[in-house]
Amino acid sequence: MCRHLAWLGRPRTLASLVLDPSHGLLRQSYAPRRQQRGLLNADGWGVGFFAPDRPEPVRWRSARPLWGDASFASVSPVLSSGAVLAAVRSATVGMPLDESAAAPFTDGRWLLSHNGRVDRAVLPARGDAESVCDSAVLAAHVFAAGVDEVGRTVREVARLDPEASLNLLLTDGTRILAVSWGDPLSYLVEPDGVVVASEPWDDDPRWVDVPDHHLLEVTPDGLTATRLEDR
Repeated sequence: MCRHLAWLGRPRTLASLVLDPSHGLLRQSYAPRRQQRGLLNADGWGVGFFAPDRPEPVRWRSARPLWGDASFASVSPVLSSGAVLAAVRSATVGMPLDESAAAPFTDGRWLLSHNGRVDRAVLPARGDAESVCDSAVLAAHVFAAGVDEVGRTVREVARLDPEASLNLLLTDGTRILAVSWGDPLSYLVEPDGVVVASEPWDDDPRWVDVPDHHLLEVTPDGLTATRLEDR
């Protein structure tokens, strides 16, 4: 299991999105409130964001727990972006514990994070995956099929592994795509943007839970939620 979030809106500092919220990813790395499996997310973390005049996303990933990364804590207050995806990791048993297995993953345009688990046996190996871990291979399959087909890809993987948990967050800097499949997902509409997350980063009553088996799309014009029908 993991915890993750995506932000789309006016630029905010990485610290304000990842470290500062009262129950944000930093707190969720050691005391998640809605996580259904596992108590710690200490097997690495990562953040990706989009910078002006740079078409590809920038990433900072580590195999260490988020709370132990003093360098990120030092620079994050001065790094800002209007499109951010960040995650803390609790590794699936048997999966590697190195930096390459930490989300977000990328195809050079999109960032992707997976909160959940899937049987590696149902995911054919791909040479373009960043790691052999289940999340990285799943990300490679999503990218290969096309992110606009993410709903179809999730349904197909779930058919092969009915016990899979397949919550996904993706962003290309202009929109967020989020899949709720097997674990909670929530969003908060702020005056300056929208955050989608595994769990609320505070107790604001405006947080909205996304129904299970739904695809959420966030753009500057608003958001839509579409049911992903089971096969």
